[in-house]
Amino acid sequence: MSPNVEFRRLGRSGLTISEIAYGNWLTHGSQVEEDAAHACVRAALDAGITTFDTADVYAATRAESVLGRALQGQRREGLEIFTKVYWPTGPGRNDRGLSRKHITESCHASLRRLKTEYVDLYQAHRYDTSVPLEETMTAFADLVRAGKVLYIGVSEWNAEQIASGAALARELGIQLISNQPQYSMLWRVIEDEVVPTSEKEGLSQIVWSPLAQGVLTGKYLPGAQPPADSRAGHAEVGGSMQAFLTDDILTRVQELRPVADGLGLSMAQLAIAWVLQNPNVAAAIIGASRPEQVADNVKAAGVRLEADVLKQIDGILGDVVERDPAKTARG
Repeated sequence: MSPNVEFRRLGRSGLTISEIAYGNWLTHGSQVEEDAAHACVRAALDAGITTFDTADVYAATRAESVLGRALQGQRREGLEIFTKVYWPTGPGRNDRGLSRKHITESCHASLRRLKTEYVDLYQAHRYDTSVPLEETMTAFADLVRAGKVLYIGVSEWNAEQIASGAALARELGIQLISNQPQYSMLWRVIEDEVVPTSEKEGLSQIVWSPLAQGVLTGKYLPGAQPPADSRAGHAEVGGSMQAFLTDDILTRVQELRPVADGLGLSMAQLAIAWVLQNPNVAAAIIGASRPEQVADNVKAAGVRLEADVLKQIDGILGDVVERDPAKTARG
């Protein structure tokens, strides 16, 4: 196992996860062909990553199926497999949201696709304002008691929602142990409210898009068209990252290059190491379309950034950083 990857406890639980988690939001079953996806999963395992994150909605359920096939033959007890429920996965009125019916049916479908008898963490992919929270948390609790799910998490819930969910979980005798928000040097909306509430309630953050959807790798240059083979150049997914592609942001990101160089890190490694400095972050989720990307990104594990480096980064990025807590759970 790679000496690079370190491990952290998830929330106030006994579950230990790799601080670099492998996620397949944009890569498995859509942009990346199956053989390449399997190669990336093997690279993650070879690097010492044990935590794998997916969702039923990714690539219209195909991402779970690809991950399930890629992990076949691995020792199940040595893995932490996470998935999510909320977004529509079919045409029916009940094929969405956090009703008891959808949660229960989605869990069973995810287990089939992932080729496993249980998932380590089952996450509410968003908050459902149309369903009583008691119904949602009771359905989750029943899955825990049935042994289909070991722990419960949420994704992009705001501080008030997290506090309410954690209180209900305690009443039901189950553990709500994580939130999965977007978090990066450029997107810090969780810092003022979500992180303090999570610390109080016993949740960790498992953060997605630590590279600001690739912008923090430095490959996008101000005034230039995105590379054709990049995420920003991909017709279907480029739209979700347009807010990061302003010349002002891209110029500031280029100014981070000497900071990374001075530390002997790539731009991607610096960005991933930055999110891991937050003590409430248990893991940063990385994606990959090539095995080499996994090997590069995993080198951010265990890196300690000194206070003067963090201050320098803040000075460079200045007012392009988004901090508004109201931006939690957008989209």
